[in-house]
Amino acid sequence: MNIQPLGDRVLVKPLEAEERTKGGIVIPDTAKEKPQEAKVVAVGKGRRDGDKVLPLEVKVGDKVLYGKYSGTEIRDKEGEDYLILREEDILAIVK
Repeated sequence: MNIQPLGDRVLVKPLEAEERTKGGIVIPDTAKEKPQEAKVVAVGKGRRDGDKVLPLEVKVGDKVLYGKYSGTEIRDKEGEDYLILREEDILAIVK
């Protein structure tokens, strides 16, 4: 991956949505909801506060939840889909 986010931005790889309901019904691609869970792939240096740079709370490898319509979708040279978010768009770290 040759993408390095700047400032307080985070690069994430959205995780695939479930393909079946708990009852075993297969969900077609057209009916799947947009995923809201992702794995952090890269993080920026941090957000500025005057002359200081405050480090981000998330780190590479964290599994996070983000807002449904947050961020900017991008695709790398290999055809992989990623999302660039501001740290404030991340709602939680999943433990």
